[in-house]
Amino acid sequence: MKKYVLIVEDEIKIAELIADYLTASHYQTEHIANGNQVIPHLKAHMPDLILLDLMLPERDGLSLCQEIRTFSMVPIIMLTARVEEIDRILGLDLGADDYICKPFSPREVVSRVNALLRRIKHLHDAPTALIDSDQGLSINHENYVAYFNHQPLQLTPAEFRLLTILSRLPIRVHSRQQLIDQLYDDERIVTNRTIDTHVKNLRKKLMVVGTETDVIASIYGIGYRWNG
Repeated sequence: MKKYVLIVEDEIKIAELIADYLTASHYQTEHIANGNQVIPHLKAHMPDLILLDLMLPERDGLSLCQEIRTFSMVPIIMLTARVEEIDRILGLDLGADDYICKPFSPREVVSRVNALLRRIKHLHDAPTALIDSDQGLSINHENYVAYFNHQPLQLTPAEFRLLTILSRLPIRVHSRQQLIDQLYDDERIVTNRTIDTHVKNLRKKLMVVGTETDVIASIYGIGYRWNG
């Protein structure tokens, strides 16, 4: 069955070009140009991936991304011409998986869609990870959920992948560059600040479910280590 990609873009020519290339790559596509139409559409027709423009009529892409994350973990790639927003898109608690800067080639869009869906499939295909610790961490890749201290964690896709990477090899120190390479495997430019923000947000969510100690240790000048 073809994967279904929803294109949320108010520039019709760009949307049509992306749709043509995705269709040629065996994806099913649909297009929405107005931000207010997105949530009602998703409630009825959830896609396999969303291409979401940052600047939209009626409602912007960032607020849409935040609301989508309250009810779905569908992969989201943000489309933006505002380079200054990249750290917000990737690093803050917005829930986007990826971004593409305008102007871009439609081939790049197809490549990013392929790469992100491969990453998601890899997580889903991985066996459920269970790490025995005092609190207990359980990661279910099939359902994309994680529990800590026997309570569910409300994670963004990037936080879910980060937790998986750190916890698979407890005690090992991961440099920021190693984490960047594993979270974003398509050689785009991502700063250490983005990784630090992901870690900060993940720590906060772990603290909310009752851990008294910081299970993600900072190793000065190097990176991070899971101490669960």
